[in-house]
Amino acid sequence: SHQAQTTCWDHPKMTELYQTLADLNNIKFSAYRTAMKLRRVQKALRLDMVSLATALEIFNEHNLQPSNRAMDVVEVIHCLTTLYERLEEERGILVNVPLCVDMSLNWLLNVFDSGRSGKMRALSFKTGIACLCGTEVKEKFQYLFSQVANAGGLCDQRHLGVLLHEAIQVPRQLGEVAAFGGSNVEPSIRSCFRFSNGKPAIEASQFLEWANLEPQSMVWLAVLHRVTMAEQVKHQTKCSVCRQCPIKGFRYRSLKQFNVDICQTCFLTGRASKGNKLHYPIMEYYTPVWSWAGLGGSWLRAAAVCPPCFLSCVCLFLHGPCTQPEGTSFLRMLICGPSLSIKQHFGYFSNFCNRDEDQYLLRHSSPITDREPGGSQQVPGSLNMDDKGELERILAHLEDENRILQGELRRLKWQHDEAVESPALATGSPDSVQDPHNNELLAEARILRQHKSRLETRMQILEDHNKQLESQLHRLRELLLQVLSEQGSKGKVSAASSLASSPHQSEGSQAKEKEHNTPDTEAADEMEAKTQEVSRCLEDIMEKLRSAFPSSRGTPVKSPSLASY
Repeated sequence: SHQAQTTCWDHPKMTELYQTLADLNNIKFSAYRTAMKLRRVQKALRLDMVSLATALEIFNEHNLQPSNRAMDVVEVIHCLTTLYERLEEERGILVNVPLCVDMSLNWLLNVFDSGRSGKMRALSFKTGIACLCGTEVKEKFQYLFSQVANAGGLCDQRHLGVLLHEAIQVPRQLGEVAAFGGSNVEPSIRSCFRFSNGKPAIEASQFLEWANLEPQSMVWLAVLHRVTMAEQVKHQTKCSVCRQCPIKGFRYRSLKQFNVDICQTCFLTGRASKGNKLHYPIMEYYTPVWSWAGLGGSWLRAAAVCPPCFLSCVCLFLHGPCTQPEGTSFLRMLICGPSLSIKQHFGYFSNFCNRDEDQYLLRHSSPITDREPGGSQQVPGSLNMDDKGELERILAHLEDENRILQGELRRLKWQHDEAVESPALATGSPDSVQDPHNNELLAEARILRQHKSRLETRMQILEDHNKQLESQLHRLRELLLQVLSEQGSKGKVSAASSLASSPHQSEGSQAKEKEHNTPDTEAADEMEAKTQEVSRCLEDIMEKLRSAFPSSRGTPVKSPSLASY
C-alpha cells in the first residue's frame, strides 16, 4: 500500500472479505461465530459448490497421494485451476476462474503458510479444500482420517496429532483458535483414544464416534455443516424478540417456556425479550418444518385407542396455537405421554443451563427421511391404512428420539469424564507430577497465560495513549484555529492603521516611541507564545508516539510544523 507505506500479502478482494467478517464479531458463541465466518469464506471462494468426489479426482490427477510431500505455489495454482475448470464443466455455470484461484491460493497461504515460504504440505492443501467443500460432515471426517491412517485403516497418536494440528489452523487464521483448545491438541488426542479400548491405534469407526460428539477442537466443522443446512430454511413462526416472521435460518425454542421462539440473529447476539433469559434450556431447529395438517384427526383417533399415550400431547396442542406444529425432536419428545413426564424431560436438559456460552447449550434436531418404521410395533386392527401409516411414522420418530437421547447421554458421559480429568491436570496429581510430559504442558500453559496478560496490559496502555493523543490533537486544532483567526484580524488592523497613519507622516517619530506599548504588539507577543505552546505540544505528541510504538524507532519521524497546517 503506497498510502500506508506497508506491505500487504492479501488480494484486494480478500481484504474486502476479511473486512466484512468483522460484522460477525457480535455473535456470542465462538463455534457459531467461526462457522459463519467460514461460511462467508466458503461462498466467496465458491468451494461450497465443489463436491468432495470432484476434489478427490483432482487430487489423484495431480498425484497428491503422498500427504507428507511439499507443494510449491505453482503446483497449488495448477491444482486449483483444474478444480474450478472442472466445476464449470460439471455445474454448467460461469466461474471467474482466475479470481477464484487467486483468492483460494491467498486463503490457503494465510492458513497454512503465514510466513510466506511459498510451500505447504499436501496434507494441508487437502485438509483446507476438504473442510470447505460442499459435502456432508461425516464424509469429511472419513476422508480426513483416511489421509493419516495406514494401509490397515488404523491411526496412531502421532498421525492423529498431525491431522488435528492441520485442522486447527483453519480457525486460527480467523483469530478464534483459543475457543477450540489453542494449538495444544494433546487433550483432543487423549479424549479420542479413549474409544480405542487401550489399543495404540484407533479405527475409522472409533474416530467417527468421537467426532460425532463434537469435540472442542473440531466442533466448528460440524457447526459449519448446520449453518449451511439452515441457511435457506424458513420457519412459519414469529420471533418472540424482534417479531420477525417467518424466521429464517436457525430457530431456537425455549424448553422452559411454551411457545417462545427466537430467531438466530437475536439468540446468537444475545438479544432477549423481557422474561426470556438465554440461560434457559434451548432447542435448535435447523431443518425445514413439515406439515401436521393431516395428522390432527389421526392423533385424536389414536388417542381414543391409546389414551394414556397421547393424552398429554393432544391436550397440549388443543390449549395452545396448533396452526403449525413441527416435526422436530422437541415435539417428538412431547408424544411420549405421562410415562415420561415433561418435567422429567426438562430436568434432563437442566444441566445445560450452567455451562459456558462457548460450549453447546443446545439440542439439535432434524427430520428423519431415511428411517424405516419399526416392524415390531403392533398397530390396532380397528385403524384404517392411513391411521396405521401415521402411527408408524410417529413410532419411527420416537425411535429416532431414543437414538438422539442415547447419543446425548454418551456425549454427556464423555464431557463428564473430560471435566473429571481437567482438574486433575490443573492441580497436578502424583502421577502427573512425575510425568515430564505433563510438566512441560503445565509450563507451556503458564507461559501462555503470562504472555496473554502481557498482551492485554500492552493493549490497555496503547488504548490509554490513543485517548491522550486524541485529546491533545483536539486541543491543538483549537489553538491553531485561534492563531489563524488572530493572524487574520491582525492583518486587517495593520492595514487600517497604515491607511490612517499616511496623512500624519510628521508624527512618525512619536508613533515609533509608542510602538512597544500598542495593543498590536501585545497581540503579536501572545500569538508567538501560543505558537511556541503548539510546537511544544507537537513535540510532546511525537515523543509519546515514539514511546508507544518502539518498533518505528528505526524509521525517523519528522515532527510536523505549523506550516503544514
